[in-house]
Amino acid sequence: MKHILLLIFFSAIGTSFGQGWTPMGARSMAMANASSTLNDVWGYHHNPGALADIQQFTAGISYENRFLLKELQSQGFAVAVPMKVGVISVGGQLYGSQQYRSYKAGFGYSMKLSEKFFAGVQLNYIGLRLPENYGSANSMTGEVGIYAKVTNDWKIGASVFNIGRAKLSDFADDRFTTMMRLGTSYSFSEKVLVAIDFEKNLDYDVRIKTGVEYEVIKKFKLRGGFATAPIELSAGIGYEWKQLQLSVGSSYHQILGWSPNFALIFKSEKSEI
Repeated sequence: MKHILLLIFFSAIGTSFGQGWTPMGARSMAMANASSTLNDVWGYHHNPGALADIQQFTAGISYENRFLLKELQSQGFAVAVPMKVGVISVGGQLYGSQQYRSYKAGFGYSMKLSEKFFAGVQLNYIGLRLPENYGSANSMTGEVGIYAKVTNDWKIGASVFNIGRAKLSDFADDRFTTMMRLGTSYSFSEKVLVAIDFEKNLDYDVRIKTGVEYEVIKKFKLRGGFATAPIELSAGIGYEWKQLQLSVGSSYHQILGWSPNFALIFKSEKSEI
């Protein structure tokens, strides 16, 4: 039974996330995680450069049940605190169960370098725990990201997670995931946003991710997305009520099935501390 579980775990990991890097937030997931230019609090997990454009204290929690398996649950949080100069952030995530678990926790700093250019850095403690007799590993790793507003409607973002290539084990020089992402988005109107990301895990082929967000009525949004290698479809909705933002959705893998997700964001009315 243990070997069957391990096969499920590593198959799911190989087709979705990696050791140490996990996307967060139902908005991102509903848009196939084409999120390098989404400047919400989940930028902590996608692109720290985008956090520099946040104007209010913001905190979020996120949950996903990957492939409807209780062993592959993902929980995360992120907090962004605008200061007089720059934005301080903290965040973390847990992925898996007692049989297999990966985790990340850390802090970052993002700042506006010019009127249209932003950058951010992070330091995270990441780890991986395998079933009994298989061991565990942990390390410190860094992430950098940039974010640019080419125009008011056109944005570009890029990030690199695990820039130091932290080692997972000495066996076969195994290392935590290094993830490189380059993306762009364009607002065709106040109601329609289209995003595309090119994502490269050093151990896998490039993934292309596209997402669309459409505001049907004021404060209510429909979202959808498509990703390649492997193919995944996604969809979701979002609703804003006063200082709260609620997002729900799901992605669908052609072999492994559905992955429902949920996220809640709180924004303060004050612009900075």
